[in-house]
Amino acid sequence: MMRRLLAALALTATAPLAAQEAPKPSVPEVSAGSIVWWPGFAPAEAVGVEDIWVWLPPSYASSPERRYPVLYMHDAENIFDRRLSNFDKEWGIDEAIARMSEQGDLREWIVVGLRSPKNRYQVMFPQKLYGLLPEDYRQRVDEIQFAGIEPGYPLRGDDYVRLLVEDLKPRVDASFRTLAGPQDTAVMGSSMGGLMSLYAIAEHPEVFGQAAGLSTHLPLAAPEGDDVEGRVRVVTEAFRAYFAASALNPDRNHIYIDHGTATLDAFYPPYAKAFDAMMAEQGWGGASYQSRAFFGAEHEENAWAQRIDIPLTFLDRSDP
Repeated sequence: MMRRLLAALALTATAPLAAQEAPKPSVPEVSAGSIVWWPGFAPAEAVGVEDIWVWLPPSYASSPERRYPVLYMHDAENIFDRRLSNFDKEWGIDEAIARMSEQGDLREWIVVGLRSPKNRYQVMFPQKLYGLLPEDYRQRVDEIQFAGIEPGYPLRGDDYVRLLVEDLKPRVDASFRTLAGPQDTAVMGSSMGGLMSLYAIAEHPEVFGQAAGLSTHLPLAAPEGDDVEGRVRVVTEAFRAYFAASALNPDRNHIYIDHGTATLDAFYPPYAKAFDAMMAEQGWGGASYQSRAFFGAEHEENAWAQRIDIPLTFLDRSDP
């Protein structure tokens, strides 16, 4: 069971062979709005990301004077169209934004989705946190790191963040009618994508005004084993030191995290409790920080789809 859960961190999915052999579409099919496909974007390919899909909301084509906030999302094969996912599940992000905006509960957002990179665990690991961990905990990270598709593949979280900030965002802002400021730019993901969202906002709080991590993999490495209290303390202290040295500002930035209590998420509550206390000590709370628990929720796309309205509302800082 644990091996299957950890494979989800490293490889995104462990689909049955028949499902893996079935041809998958190149472009997601969406129920509202439209998709622009960017295959072969060289800076993305350099970190193992083969496809980028940009979802334009329903009013984009008919409102030529209007500009839109932008949400960057990881693991995009799982967010628009279940046919692209090895899990045969999806977040339904296009349906959620279209529904909520039609009800007046949310602005329409452009969504920029990046397909999961090869060697996902290493590419989405918050790289600077590694140096803040004691040697024995770095070994725990290495044990997963070296179990990926390419043994010995280096941590490349910094390269992934540079892709987002230096290559992808400038192209998005040049190609579409965006609201380019940090108050209208957000990043969101789940599991390792949740970690990467925290890392992206901490590395560039002047770019990303807000971030959301669903089922964020706060343990950083394999969560099972003895001395849970000690491992929680190690991880929390690493985050404490990293955030304290960053330019994150609770008066300017907003952060959302959550977790369930089943499957891989069953390991997360003690980490989340300690993380919440650490954030409060550093001045996060009220409108700037929200942490939620969803009892019985599993570590999978259907669970994230069921609660997607909550982080979307949190990220949408301006009035509709």
